[in-house]
Amino acid sequence: MVHDNLLNLAKRVRSIADVGLLYSGHNPYDKERYEELQAIALELMHEITSTPIPTLREAFPAVRDYPTAKVDIRGLTLSPKGEVLLVKESADGRWSLPGGWADIGYTPKETVVKEFREETGFEVIPVRLLAVFDKKMHPHPPQAHYVYKMVFLCQITGGAIRQAFDVQDVNFFAPTNLPAEFSEDRILRQQIELLIKIAKDETALPYCD
Repeated sequence: MVHDNLLNLAKRVRSIADVGLLYSGHNPYDKERYEELQAIALELMHEITSTPIPTLREAFPAVRDYPTAKVDIRGLTLSPKGEVLLVKESADGRWSLPGGWADIGYTPKETVVKEFREETGFEVIPVRLLAVFDKKMHPHPPQAHYVYKMVFLCQITGGAIRQAFDVQDVNFFAPTNLPAEFSEDRILRQQIELLIKIAKDETALPYCD
């Protein structure tokens, strides 16, 4: 388990270095630093796995911004009264489900737990997957990235409302009295209505585009 955690950390360092090199432009100092981070990550992976460094280099080619889908992970939680927890995004002043981009080194469930803690102050347990949305299949505003959305049903186990720097408000809303404006780049009203319906039916299968 310790080795797995260290390997995950090494992969995250490698990922940060890759992205840094991709966007560092022509600055030779930044390039040198990120290349050193890459080398350190490979050394760590070598120490943990005993895999030869040349073999590791072959397994991690230079990043060329390969066009893969980005993954957005969010959570739906319902109060005992059936109210849904929403956060008001600082970016646009509109409401969304707690969540964000999937992070390197975190499972989807770990990501949603982290996002809930950071954005709302609540500790949660992911109970089950409710949906995998492909944004192109829903009337979201145009976005440069191609995005899949994973939404988990989550159960609050502790904590209290404590909003983050990128959240203006945190509140519960009855399904019949949802906010007028949703952060539609992140979630749509009709998606929340579908998610609530699936969450209330324990026999329902996850929705998938």
